[in-house]
Amino acid sequence: MNLKKRLSSFDLTNLIIGSVIGADIYITPGLTAAMIGPASIVVWVVAGVFALVIALVFSYTSYYVPKVGGPFAFVSKAFGKFYGFLAGWLMLIAEMMALPLFAIVFTRYLHFFIELDSWQEVLVKGLFIFSLTTVNILGVKLGGRVNDVLTLMKLAPLVLVIALGFIFLSYNPENLSQNYSPIAPLGWENFGPALVLIFWAYAGFEMGTLPASEVKNPKRVIPKAITIGMILVTLFYLSTNFVLYGSINWIELSHSTLPLVLAGTLVIGYVGGVIVSFGALTSVTGTSSSFVLGVSRLYYAMSSEGLFPKVFSKVHKRYKTPFMALIIQGIIAFFLSMYAGISQLISFSVFNMAIMYLLVCLSLIVLKKEETKFIGQKVLPFVGIAICVFLIYSTTVYDKIFGTLFVILGIGIYFFFSRKNNKSYPEL
Repeated sequence: MNLKKRLSSFDLTNLIIGSVIGADIYITPGLTAAMIGPASIVVWVVAGVFALVIALVFSYTSYYVPKVGGPFAFVSKAFGKFYGFLAGWLMLIAEMMALPLFAIVFTRYLHFFIELDSWQEVLVKGLFIFSLTTVNILGVKLGGRVNDVLTLMKLAPLVLVIALGFIFLSYNPENLSQNYSPIAPLGWENFGPALVLIFWAYAGFEMGTLPASEVKNPKRVIPKAITIGMILVTLFYLSTNFVLYGSINWIELSHSTLPLVLAGTLVIGYVGGVIVSFGALTSVTGTSSSFVLGVSRLYYAMSSEGLFPKVFSKVHKRYKTPFMALIIQGIIAFFLSMYAGISQLISFSVFNMAIMYLLVCLSLIVLKKEETKFIGQKVLPFVGIAICVFLIYSTTVYDKIFGTLFVILGIGIYFFFSRKNNKSYPEL
């Protein structure tokens, strides 16, 4: 049973923005302030450039392979099912680390309004994950519309912080000079680890390539949506962080679990804290909705190719959505949300994501056609490869060890299902 083409250009652009701007902007500034101080703003710029390069590679590759499954489809087309499966498997691992993070951050910001005990936190996480799962089961059009609304709602508090923050700094220029001097009080030794955490804030654009079979005119819409979406995201991130590090001392930021609430409270008092906290809840919900929609399509694509259990490719007769993939990923995300190691989950996610990005960059080298005039089509894949290698190098030893084990597990799963479905093994 085929999926229906329901997503417009506006829906997909919002899906990309919604997938990228989420929990990260509300927690990462505090984490990196403790690692590198106000020099974090430099890392945000570098990470933005890195992410834009990889995003352009994805947009170009999606033009040549506008199929459901994104990286799985790209790499399969270029190198065969085995490598395509590895790309899809690594993306699944990376995104499954992200889904529980959204529930964790949502619960953390909810504490601004309501004090929760441990059991209430578990209940909130469950309601958060499964309500979004239900919305996406009821239909991709509904899921897309919910994401459109949540994306617009999540940007409003950031616009407020940016606008009022610049006004505050214009009247208090001494804050800007004091808080940015010295720029790197802790030195640059933690540049790599800080970059890993901040890069994760820019990740998510790949979600726009997953539901390609449900996008109207995907060859034109997907590259355009990714490019526009990432430019807007970069502008929002750099503006927000410039205001944040310029108005609040990095030491205070490093001790805060709710850094943007500090900025909101500084510029307009308690009301600002309320608005930003509400924006955080909306933002995390919107991003999680995008991920729930996107990741389920990756399960669906891999299962449809016979490389994952068939249950993941079951489509609801009425709503025409991969409902079993949605339910199973919701259950997995719920149990992972019981683990609260935010930095560790982010770093492990980036390790797996970077390998997947590397495979996509290699795919564009194979798939590109000379007659297609994309800007930087010949150079960007190689720049992307270098970026991916640096990201992998900058992750922890723990990430590298367990990431390698998950790669080996993925290889075992591939050969199991290849044999089960009588698929021929690829030449390695």
